[in-house]
Parts: sequence; C-alpha cells; structure tokens
Amino acid sequence: MAVVDLTELPAILPARAPLVGLDLGEKTIGVAVSDTARVVASPLSLIRRTKFTANAQALFGLMETRAAGGLVIGLPVNMDGTEGRRCQSARAFARNLLRLRDLPIAFWDERLSSAAVNRMLIQEADASRARRSELVDKAAAVWILQGALDRLRA
Repeated sequence: MAVVDLTELPAILPARAPLVGLDLGEKTIGVAVSDTARVVASPLSLIRRTKFTANAQALFGLMETRAAGGLVIGLPVNMDGTEGRRCQSARAFARNLLRLRDLPIAFWDERLSSAAVNRMLIQEADASRARRSELVDKAAAVWILQGALDRLRA
C-alpha cells in the first residue's frame, strides 16, 4: 500500500476494519480507533516517543489487537495552508512505517486540533494543566480521526 487520499481509504480497506488515528506529538503519539462501522472515534492509547522502531512496533501491536485496516495521521498544516517542518516530520513518519509494514495511510489536516482539545478540556472537563498535557495528544488523535470519519461519511 501507500499514502492515499482519504477518500480512497474505504475502497481499499477490508470490510468492517476499524481505522486508527494518530496525533504525532513531540514526546508522545496519541492513538485513537474507530468502531468497525467507522462512525465513532475513541481514545485508545498514548505511546511515549522513544526510538522509531519501538514506537512502530507498539503501534502495530495496537492495530493488531483491534484488527485495524489503516491509519489516519494528523498533518499539522500551517494556518496559511503551507507545510512546514512538522508536516515533513509526519510524512517521514508515514514513509518509515511503510518500510516496515504494507498498510494504507491517509493524512488529515489537523489545524487547530490541539487548541480545540485544550479548550474543551478546560471548559467541559475542568482539567488541570498537568492533566491536560497527559490527555491532549490522545484527545487530539480522536479529534483527527473523527474529522476524517465525518468527511468519509459526507
């Protein structure tokens, strides 16, 4: 497989295979998973970033336990629509994953996902700053995956 357009994912995924969403933070990788109908995203895990191979194996293990068919990776596009160093890093992460395993990967513009999640955690969950930092990458992964799922259904 390869990196594909998001709208191409349903045609190449096995029926009823969930999708996994990733928010690639500097210190952690937030992981979310969809249901088998690909309607609802839920938080799954947080992977502490270490060596790439160890992170990839942890991710593949999570995907296997959920029988996930593909990945949606958040792409941190700049507010003006350009791609900077963080986008290059996300694209490199995807390329490196593809060297280890053949799977479909799509990107989803994650502009403002962390800001929206932080705002939600402050307003609705009344989470402290320390607790928010623990939750934000996992919640941002849900935000990214849910946006992609909504787009696929539209």
